[in-house]
Amino acid sequence: MSASQAGPGRTWRPPGPQGLRRFTTRRPPEEQCELCGAPLGGERHRHLVDTEKRALACVCGPCSQLLDRSGGPTGRFRAVPGRYLSDPGHRLDDNAWELLRIPVGVAFFFRNSALERLVALYPSPAGATESELEPSSWQAVLERTHLAALLEPDVEALLLRRHEGRTECYLVPIDICYELVGRMRLRWQGFDGGAEARADLDAFFAHVRGTARDVQGSRP
Repeated sequence: MSASQAGPGRTWRPPGPQGLRRFTTRRPPEEQCELCGAPLGGERHRHLVDTEKRALACVCGPCSQLLDRSGGPTGRFRAVPGRYLSDPGHRLDDNAWELLRIPVGVAFFFRNSALERLVALYPSPAGATESELEPSSWQAVLERTHLAALLEPDVEALLLRRHEGRTECYLVPIDICYELVGRMRLRWQGFDGGAEARADLDAFFAHVRGTARDVQGSRP
């Protein structure tokens, strides 16, 4: 999980008043909907993606239903869905991973509708860092999994982990990717992340692995 200079990149800081702070600081005891101010009651709540500001917002149920434009052609907000999919038949191997030139063992990809392109990010001590490789390199990797074609723009990501000689591949909600970035940023120590960060990463992927269902029609 080393954050060496093995690959080009720049730190990605989502704009807006919250950004990654929601995942790197303790939540206030009375967390509120960021749109209407209604109390969220400390329970799990939905997130909306602001496609113009490229930011996440914690929202209550009524605001989520009112502003979500999922499946529609207009509007700036989209609700983050809750599906987790795995692709056991993917063809992501060492050669595919080397194409990415990402210096850590974790990366996620999503389609950004505001930028009209694919964005590839990886966690680092500084936060979410964007890979600046040519899109053709990313596409060559994405073509090796059936999940890439299922991604919903802005709200879902393709999450990859290279670990112990194999690559895990999942389609996940975009907010958990930023949660992972925040968790790594909080726990990162030294050059390679340290034992606490590695243990937290293992626990995070154990949850993803246990939640995800195999996608039908995976490539052999």
